[in-house]
Amino acid sequence: MPIFEFQALDGKGKKIEGIIDADNSAQARTRLRSQGNYPVSIQESSNSSAAGKKIEQLSSLFNRVRSQEISTMTRQLATLIGAGIPLVQALGSLVEQTRNAVLKKTIAEIRGAVNEGNTLTSALAAHPSYFPPIFVNMVRAGEASGSLDIVLDRLADFREKQEALKGKLRAALVYPLFMAVIGTAILGILLTYIVPNIIQVFNEMERVLPLPTLALIHLSSFLQRFWWVLILIIIVAVVCVSRYVRSPRGRRVWNLVQLRCPILGSVVHNIILARVSSTLGSLLESGVGLLAAMQIVRALVNNVQVSEVIDSAMERIEKGQSMTGALTDSQWFPPTFVQMVAVGEQSGSLEKMLKKVSTSYEREVETAIVAMTSLLEPIMIVVMGLAVGFIVVSVLLPIFEMNQLIK
Repeated sequence: MPIFEFQALDGKGKKIEGIIDADNSAQARTRLRSQGNYPVSIQESSNSSAAGKKIEQLSSLFNRVRSQEISTMTRQLATLIGAGIPLVQALGSLVEQTRNAVLKKTIAEIRGAVNEGNTLTSALAAHPSYFPPIFVNMVRAGEASGSLDIVLDRLADFREKQEALKGKLRAALVYPLFMAVIGTAILGILLTYIVPNIIQVFNEMERVLPLPTLALIHLSSFLQRFWWVLILIIIVAVVCVSRYVRSPRGRRVWNLVQLRCPILGSVVHNIILARVSSTLGSLLESGVGLLAAMQIVRALVNNVQVSEVIDSAMERIEKGQSMTGALTDSQWFPPTFVQMVAVGEQSGSLEKMLKKVSTSYEREVETAIVAMTSLLEPIMIVVMGLAVGFIVVSVLLPIFEMNQLIK
């Protein structure tokens, strides 16, 4: 069913805007009048044309759909369906109460597709930027088993847990990044504005200066004259590294560096293990098959090293091995993970055991984040102290020599 964007006046003469689905513009006007509104303009929303797609892309740049809004929508839909409200009517209620214009339009399109006889799964799959494969597959399993409300509720829990984990990692990195930016700015001001004025006095003395002072003079002079070269080098380096990381070989190397990094590596590894176990457990609990679930998990991992291990495990499972046997010799799945999977397979409750594994690794991630933050702060303070100390010593050495000559 086509979707129309409208501007109208309500019973009090207040201007309102929104979207409405109807067979044609005349029917859309009739529906608006039946609601007590006076239509001012009605225009069909065309997403199939290239112009429509460009307009949608431009609007999404200024009105993005946050992950939290998708989670809230999922939770509300689960509640409405669980209360016995038909799917089309439940989607209509979501359209009315959604404030984000882009998400509102997306839900209206999904409702229109469902009203035309499509499944909710196929309607969601038409919007992959908002509903990833895990979302679509869990909904498909919910529709097939007749427990859509339960699956949607689990999906909302899963998304909220993932967002909470990302939020903790971002919050932990805010302070170190802020300190790095402020520290770099302070050093730049010292070297380009303050230090040159102080050292100019030493240059006028025409004496042999200490080696640290000469190094500071040359560094300050370079930054004053060729600061743009340094910025250009940084930009070129970032572009080259980005292009290399996007290549298959570069991505493989970068993913290995992420896992092997002394401070951040354990955090990244534990986040991947938590994501794998949580996603796999949620999919299996929703009725998705093991191989299909592992295929989805492989796409979500976003790490070539771990993805290769999952590919190898899937091949072994297809040949008849258990998941435990498939992961036993893997490099990136530790013995604890494999042992808990073995217990889950033996007890017939693999999905519940995977949820426990996920909870365990999420706690380890939180502990590792706290430890990483505690370690980064003193390291940055020491680095800043050494840099400032070098500047102070370089400035004071000639002064000490002058005092000794006077004596």
